[in-house]
Amino acid sequence: MIKLDGLAAFAAVVEAGSITEAARRIGISKSVLSERLAELERSLGARLLQRTTRKVSVTEDGSAFLERARRILRDTAEATAEIAERRGTLAGPLRLSAPVSFGSLHLGPALYPFLLANPEIELTLELDDRFVDVASGGFDAVIRHGPVRDNRLIVKRLASSRRLLVASPGYLARHGMLTSVAELESRNAILYSNRETDWRFPGSGRRADVVVRPGFCLRINNGVMMRDAAIAGLGIALMPTFLIHSELANGALRTIDIGMEAEAAEIYLAYPADRGPSAKIRALTEHLRKAFGDPPYWETGLKKPRRATAPDSPKKRSGS
Repeated sequence: MIKLDGLAAFAAVVEAGSITEAARRIGISKSVLSERLAELERSLGARLLQRTTRKVSVTEDGSAFLERARRILRDTAEATAEIAERRGTLAGPLRLSAPVSFGSLHLGPALYPFLLANPEIELTLELDDRFVDVASGGFDAVIRHGPVRDNRLIVKRLASSRRLLVASPGYLARHGMLTSVAELESRNAILYSNRETDWRFPGSGRRADVVVRPGFCLRINNGVMMRDAAIAGLGIALMPTFLIHSELANGALRTIDIGMEAEAAEIYLAYPADRGPSAKIRALTEHLRKAFGDPPYWETGLKKPRRATAPDSPKKRSGS
């Protein structure tokens, strides 16, 4: 007889890529997970995984069985949740992925009241700045900041977020203010390494994509570290307002106006189109929209970028 915990163990190992990581995600020991896998393979009379000392790979039989196993697990979870929803309760597993910086600064505080109000939801939240694949990663939904170009996903907007060019007062005092797109190419830049071209300015009837010259940039894959590098005076950064609203208010960072606004990047929730939204996803979407506000609270009080002069700034130097 095939047991659901065996199917869950098999799917978790495939998604995690190792028995150790799968056991950590499920919250059981490696020995228990291995026994569940062995029992599943005995029930099926087939080897699903090929185990070596270095890795775990899916066999041909395992590949053929994987999608059915996932479907059974998904249908079971949805059926359980549907019964709970009939009683007016949101319940069952909910697995989300979100960016590290946004997740810790804004998503977490917004999620906690939702979980307190719905204690039967079993949330797994994975913070990762990489653009994860919703379906293959086993997520019910992902929360991301930026454009969505995957037609397999249904996208729900949660909040807006402008992106502003910023630098510290100290950097501007040393190197001078800049006022045009062309000047960006020779300035010290702090870039987000998960995007190939991050400095895009659509403008009004014109577009500019800035390519910073080699040797003039620092590349980081985390927004909080980018912000802190800018505060430290290492260069200019193009940052979302949800990361810098406090620093703009207290003067740790200043906006730079080059006459063109940067490409906006919405904050959105996306889920696979072939599944449809569960009641949990619908309720979470509405809750997050209300928690962030429209306009979101990180935009409240922020002014449009304005031309400013650095305090006591010397003449602008090239190549800075």
